[in-house]
Amino acid sequence: MKNIKAKKALGQHFLNDRKTAQSIVGFLQRKDAENIVEIGPGMGVLSQFLKDIYPGCRFIELDAEAVSYLENRFPEMAGKIIHRDFLKVDLNTIFHGKMAIIGNFPYNISSQILFKVLENRDKVVEIVGMFQKEVADRIISPPGSKVYGILSVYIQAYYDTESLMVLGPEMFDPPPKVKSAVIRLSRNAVQHLDCDETLFFRLVKQTFNQRRKMIRNSLKLLGVGTDFNSIYLTMRPEQLGVGQFSDLTRQLTLYFNRQKNE
Repeated sequence: MKNIKAKKALGQHFLNDRKTAQSIVGFLQRKDAENIVEIGPGMGVLSQFLKDIYPGCRFIELDAEAVSYLENRFPEMAGKIIHRDFLKVDLNTIFHGKMAIIGNFPYNISSQILFKVLENRDKVVEIVGMFQKEVADRIISPPGSKVYGILSVYIQAYYDTESLMVLGPEMFDPPPKVKSAVIRLSRNAVQHLDCDETLFFRLVKQTFNQRRKMIRNSLKLLGVGTDFNSIYLTMRPEQLGVGQFSDLTRQLTLYFNRQKNE
């Protein structure tokens, strides 16, 4: 069967090593997931193991050529492939119960995939994913790191992160210009942050949009006056972990409430 050609517009880089693929599938712990879902199966390098280990596994693939290829190569996958854009799929409509996600994610939408996961964090309990190493480093980096940023804080608020494997360009067809990394995200015990979550997300985004400035300066754009006092004002956002951002959010909530009552 003729292989399909990777499409640059879809960010496709097909893993070409069977042993590595088997290892990646083995990283799934499943936790309490009732659904296993692979995003972007492509030519099925992960799927060939997933379909046997998890017979109920479902696959989401946007590329019509890849869907046809998979159904011909693996007839048992017929009826289990969802030919749609993952970013536009309503996970609650299609999947009932908790889910674990795995995939060699298209590099051009990998961050968008994670933001969708965050929106569905009560449903998605585990992710084993291949990312550009630069993106993977951002996700798992601790406070104080040069690459620690918005995505780091958002993900680490609800998931424990772990680096599993780093792969060179030669492991893919076509070879990307960057290294790749496989990481695992496991849902932690936090159901809700102990602060206003909407304000938390705004605060993290606003401060990292001005990451070289002290937090005092960034807060001005949130409507915070000079009468607000906090130990965090002279710090920069990369110095704050999830707990400290939550603490600052609580302080801001009290401040805004006082402003309303005055």
